[in-house]
Amino acid sequence: MRAAAHLLGRLVRCAGEAAAREHRHVDEVIALMADGKVLPYLDVPFQHAAPDVLRRMRRPAAQEKTLERIAAWRAICPDITLRSTFIVGFPGETEAEFEYLLDWLDSAALDRVGCFKYEPVRGASANDLAAPVPDELKAERYDRFMRHQQVISARRLKRRVGTRQQVIIDEVGPSVAKGRTKGDAPEIDGAVYVSAHRPLRVGEIATVKIERADAYDLHGSAVGF
Repeated sequence: MRAAAHLLGRLVRCAGEAAAREHRHVDEVIALMADGKVLPYLDVPFQHAAPDVLRRMRRPAAQEKTLERIAAWRAICPDITLRSTFIVGFPGETEAEFEYLLDWLDSAALDRVGCFKYEPVRGASANDLAAPVPDELKAERYDRFMRHQQVISARRLKRRVGTRQQVIIDEVGPSVAKGRTKGDAPEIDGAVYVSAHRPLRVGEIATVKIERADAYDLHGSAVGF
């Protein structure tokens, strides 16, 4: 555990730089996730996929290597949940670059994804890199991005139907409780809606058989406590 704590300390210190330096520290922690010593949940801010957009962002532009790394992470730790955030409408983003991002999302098949529309910040060098993307086009690309990822998310969650998941209960209601698996960050990711033959308690961890999934959430019944 001391080695794990040391590695996690390195990850925290390099949080903003690890992705920009080819995620080398992230690679090292995947084995700990596979061994059950670290929660198998990884949030890496990829931000975009088109090489020229990434260069304008001053980020690594070899996204084909990133896809290889994602595949390697999943090979080592099949239960890993991968989350990321992206920016659409970065100055100079073309339709072809945006389409490249959508295609990359299909290949990466990330579990959880967030998206933001680029907003200029006074004094930021990015404002002068290329022509700004019109607000209406940014909004249109944001909607297309979210619809595209919604299909991927639904497909990823459908893989869990029929499995049994450990779920921590966050809220209880008259007939259904709301909780999270180890792949759901609170107030960010989806939820698991749980029915049970007895009242569940907040903070309780239940074994839940997943019976159906939608675009963001899972639904099931408690089969163990």
